Amino acid sequence: MSKPENLVTTPYDPRPFYDEMFMNAYAVRPHYQNTFLQFMSMKTGNLSKRQSATMKRMLEEGITFTLYAPDQTEPLERTIPFDPIPRIIPQEEWLKLERGLKQRVKALNLFLKDIYHEQHILKDGVIPRKMVLSNCYFRPEMMRLSIPNDVYVTVSGIDLIRDEHGEYFVLEDNLRSPSGFSYLYKSRSIMTHLFPELVFSHAIQDIEHSLNVFLSALRKLAPSGKSDPVIGLLTPGCYNSAYFEHTFLAQQMGIELVEGHDLVVIDHKVYMRGIKGLRQIDVLYRRIDDDFLDPLAFNPSSYLGVAGIMNAYRAGNINIVNAPGTGVADDKAIYAYVPDMIRYYLNEEPILNNVPTYILSRPEEREHVLNHLDRMVVKETSLSGGYGMLIGPSASDEEIAEFRAKIVAYPDRYIAQPTVQLSRAPVMVDGQMAARHIDLRAFVIAGEDIEVIPGGLTRVALKEGSLVVNSSQGGGCKDTWVIR
Repeated sequence: MSKPENLVTTPYDPRPFYDEMFMNAYAVRPHYQNTFLQFMSMKTGNLSKRQSATMKRMLEEGITFTLYAPDQTEPLERTIPFDPIPRIIPQEEWLKLERGLKQRVKALNLFLKDIYHEQHILKDGVIPRKMVLSNCYFRPEMMRLSIPNDVYVTVSGIDLIRDEHGEYFVLEDNLRSPSGFSYLYKSRSIMTHLFPELVFSHAIQDIEHSLNVFLSALRKLAPSGKSDPVIGLLTPGCYNSAYFEHTFLAQQMGIELVEGHDLVVIDHKVYMRGIKGLRQIDVLYRRIDDDFLDPLAFNPSSYLGVAGIMNAYRAGNINIVNAPGTGVADDKAIYAYVPDMIRYYLNEEPILNNVPTYILSRPEEREHVLNHLDRMVVKETSLSGGYGMLIGPSASDEEIAEFRAKIVAYPDRYIAQPTVQLSRAPVMVDGQMAARHIDLRAFVIAGEDIEVIPGGLTRVALKEGSLVVNSSQGGGCKDTWVIR
């Protein structure tokens, strides 16, 4: 019997998970063969030097993320751990994902327009009225307000996972101010400079034009159709965990990077202070949450936003991206109803499925979850970034007991999902390939058309066996290639 082609020379066993590179311990998937062979031909010392150069480059360019841990007195700023083995997605596989993502974002925008206007989906009983109107992210201030092109969500980050059979599922919709854009572009830049022979030996779909697509979408949202609008990116400031990303996007798109104290509202118009005086802002891409956007409309103690900006918004003198109030659509309980939204608004079956989700305000579902907490992932509906979660299979008895008490006391605040055996991909650890769990954050830009950035950001759970991939929880990233 002949030996299988492409023998794996490192101790790597993909079972029992779906592995992106390996079909089994001996065979490499066809679209990974070139990459696998090139990595196997690299000497360990050469690879270590390249990885060290990667970290040096990231430090020099300030590619950082700030971690806030309960046991730390000061926030920890660090580089995003980057793995050089790319995640590769064949084009035919990507085309299905692209169709499903466009369908989903289209339905979510229609949902937001509906709930802030006629509320047909609530009147028809498709989604419980209380779940929407009592949601902490629902903003009555947005009722009956016309939005340019009816685009509430201009940029979204949709998190995708694969199960043990390789089937894709949508895990979360991030619609308020999704992060990760900059790491997508920087990952590609790092690979191009440090592994050029690998990059140029593959027909990879380009991502650079996507920033122009995003900028064009922002321009089209200017009030009164201004041909040369002034666009600002509103950041909370240098202490925010994603500040590097804010500076990167502003620089790359040629827009103004501003903080709340740089702006002032006069006669329902928003102006930026500068050495040449005041300059009117037409479109504001905000990277702060609703609560901090306008102390006159939301949280009165906020120093991050701009007093009176909501009045300027309602007067039609500025457009805010993403629109205030979009958070109601990425609430983790509302997530369970997105397939129903697709059927309701588009009269189509969902192309991408949700992970099965239990709504814990329903007594029968709550009882089932409480009886099987050690097998469940429980999430607080209003939180993101990996916070407020219980991963049952890896939780202690004390953690499970704590979440049981929380669910019993406040069932409306939580949803639960069965633990999905996330797919894995190889990462380089001490010159050897080791398996780690991954997900994919796909970025969708909605303007006159809906476009999906080819590939997105692959996030890696660097701790062996961990299912938590979030950068805020110490995860890393990979470059993601869609192969033509």
